[in-house]
Amino acid sequence: MDESWMNSISPFVRAVRIMKSSSLSGEWMDHDHVFTYIEQGEAVFFLSGVKYEAREGDILLMHPFMSHIIKSTSTVPLIQYIFHFDLYYDEERSLLKHTSATERMREKVVDREMKLASIVPISHLQLADRIDLKKRFLLMHKEFLDKRPGSSLIMKSICLELLNIFLKNQADRKEDEDKMTKGWAFIERAINYIHECFSDPQLNNVSISEHVGVSTNHLSHLFKKQLGISIHKYVTHIRIEQAKKRIVDGKHTLTEIADEVGFSSIHLFSRLFKSAVGIMPSKFAAMQSALINENR
Repeated sequence: MDESWMNSISPFVRAVRIMKSSSLSGEWMDHDHVFTYIEQGEAVFFLSGVKYEAREGDILLMHPFMSHIIKSTSTVPLIQYIFHFDLYYDEERSLLKHTSATERMREKVVDREMKLASIVPISHLQLADRIDLKKRFLLMHKEFLDKRPGSSLIMKSICLELLNIFLKNQADRKEDEDKMTKGWAFIERAINYIHECFSDPQLNNVSISEHVGVSTNHLSHLFKKQLGISIHKYVTHIRIEQAKKRIVDGKHTLTEIADEVGFSSIHLFSRLFKSAVGIMPSKFAAMQSALINENR
């Protein structure tokens, strides 16, 4: 890979977080780059239909609009260190608070943001580099939360260091390339439809399979065999993730959020939220509010 272009990049870090999950985890598609380090556990990553088995010490680097599903496969919770970034600073894009992809954002992604599209999106780190990465990432995370003067410059420099760690540890993973997951075209069409229609409380296996153009049994079989989850569980996951984003925004009541993301009642929403997240949505909201106040 020709790395001469790296001399000109000026990364902009948009979001930094630590995610802990015992089940399905991750977003379907983002308009920026997603850097994910596996701190603990094991997971299967489906990146644009190609399956990668990731474990502790692995980095996954996803370019803009790379579709991805992440599923934990270990007995211990999956812990991911994640940050989102653009390769080049753009004033308009820098104002975006969300990371989820939209068709409008697809039109605005220029060629220079796709410089990493041709790389194999996984690296495995040796122990010394893991220690180095963790130290730098936690500093980036602190700067992101503190938002002090100069934080953006510090995060930019750390982003460059972490990109270097990823690139220098790239292993020969050619055996993973070009092995498209069986039935991925149907799975991808279904997932796109779920993301478009998750707010519809009538969304179900039958309506999804009708949109995809295959039988409900066949689509259910593909989800279970290739992703290890049911269609219903995936729909619930997307609704919960959308609810969490709205809770963090703090602009709506929990009843309004439950309705917005497609749950038929606040009681069903609360029960499924606690099952997925481990706490009631009211407690999650209180924790987010406390975190915001703490960082002011």
